[in-house]
Amino acid sequence: MSIELVLKYLTSPNFLRGAEMTLLLTLASLVFGVLIGLVLALIQESQTRIGTVVTVAYLWLFRGTPVLFQIIFIYNVLPSFGIKLSAFISAVLALSLNEGAYMAEILRSGLQAVKKGQRTAGLALGMTRTEVMRHVVIPQAARIVLPPIGNQMIGMLKLSALVSVIAVEELLLVANQTASADFRYFEALTAAGIYYLAMTTVFMGLQILMEIALDPKKRRGMRRLSLTERMLGTSKILAVR
Repeated sequence: MSIELVLKYLTSPNFLRGAEMTLLLTLASLVFGVLIGLVLALIQESQTRIGTVVTVAYLWLFRGTPVLFQIIFIYNVLPSFGIKLSAFISAVLALSLNEGAYMAEILRSGLQAVKKGQRTAGLALGMTRTEVMRHVVIPQAARIVLPPIGNQMIGMLKLSALVSVIAVEELLLVANQTASADFRYFEALTAAGIYYLAMTTVFMGLQILMEIALDPKKRRGMRRLSLTERMLGTSKILAVR
């Protein structure tokens, strides 16, 4: 193994662009996935027959087929119907639609975790259903769904490597192309792995900071802890709540 070659790859413009593309794919797909999931969760909350049929069909379709299948289908099949999308747009669309199916269940469970009595109390105070959802339900549900959403974000980062099959120049494709030129796969993939670990570490840190910001008890308890202790969960404060 050549340490110098790994460092060269880490500072290479191609690897930096690949990491940037991976990050962009992850964030864009996650944002659209959350929006799709929120719409589906609210439709499920309405408990209408048509809404239930639509959401069940959506969840059945996108949770029942592989993500790789969905990526290839959108990129290769949609053009035959006159819908031509770039590789990047196809990748974001496929990942977002797939993520939306899982986000819908996460958000639905978070909304249902808020007791109905609190909604009733909000209505009794003269708030509309929209205001109750905005000021009472969603703030509490956000604290509940944040950990699983954080896990989905890290999973999305790793899942983005699949879009290399449609020639989106994300990090793994760049590493594979670089290695195929000189057959130094170990060094190229090591550099890519370091980038992935760095990005997942940042995501984990952001998740912990957001959890602390949304939870007053945890914010008071972890005020004196270092970020490393928070990520590793080594404090007794995390064990006793």
